[in-house]
Amino acid sequence: MSYLLRRLAVFPLVMLGVSIFVFVAIRLVPGDAITAMLGTEGGMLTPAQREALTAYFGLDQNWAIQYVRWLGGLFGGDLGISVTYGQPVLDLILERFPLTLQLALMSMVIALLIGLPAGVFAATQANRASDLIVRIFAMIGQSMPNFVVALLLIYGLSVVFGVLPTMGRYVRFTEDPLGNLAQMILPAFALGTAFAAAVTRITRAAMLDILSEDYVRTARSQGFSQAYVIWRHALPNALIPVLTLSGVEFGYLLGGAVIVEQIFALPGLGRVVLDAIGERDYALVQGVILFIAFNFMVVNLLVDLAYAALDPRIRYGSGGS
Repeated sequence: MSYLLRRLAVFPLVMLGVSIFVFVAIRLVPGDAITAMLGTEGGMLTPAQREALTAYFGLDQNWAIQYVRWLGGLFGGDLGISVTYGQPVLDLILERFPLTLQLALMSMVIALLIGLPAGVFAATQANRASDLIVRIFAMIGQSMPNFVVALLLIYGLSVVFGVLPTMGRYVRFTEDPLGNLAQMILPAFALGTAFAAAVTRITRAAMLDILSEDYVRTARSQGFSQAYVIWRHALPNALIPVLTLSGVEFGYLLGGAVIVEQIFALPGLGRVVLDAIGERDYALVQGVILFIAFNFMVVNLLVDLAYAALDPRIRYGSGGS
């Protein structure tokens, strides 16, 4: 069985495990689900009304029956109805996902545009003052939480200089491309900072190893310029660990943009699932987490397949690595 088929065969097992874990975890959150769903209006219900609502949402059944019913709907493309929004969960996901995907992609582009050149520069200046400065900035970037960066960016670029909007009604890219990018650039920088720092450190370490390889020294001895040797011979091989990091980080960006979306009032998936957890919107939490897990697995599969494209020595057949 080929590597691709073996990976695809694992997909259902992983998704099943994630679905069970999320299903149990959200129900372990303390508090009454009906009260959490309805807020202050939950306290005005009579016992009979509360029982009727509990039966309507299937919460009077044991967990095993609830899970089987939800799983049955999932196989039919039905992720349930969000009690918070009163809409099908799948429709809500498809409505909010483009924003989160755009935010993740912009953060990744920013991180690679900053991290790759910085890592290469630090490696070529190894053990000099400029290398130390880059490493210090990388450590600061990795150590600083995203929400701190977000608040600093809001204060500096929006409050002090007023060059970018802080928040407001979200505008889709298809409606107003420039307005959309102006809204998204600050959140993307806030999310991409720690990612850029990680890319810088990984690129620097990989480049230091590769620059000491025989084929790099041979290329230099043949009279090629330093820039040609780095960008043509060394960097492509240094991209493999960067690619691994990017796959993992991209999955994190899809699911971990909760705080940044909340700070910038962006109606993405992260903000939706955060609200859904507080309101015990079981169907919405389960659907969103499962959707994010599926995307994370797809991204990592694509990353694994890209290894062979970057390094022909890597093969994923039955006898390969």
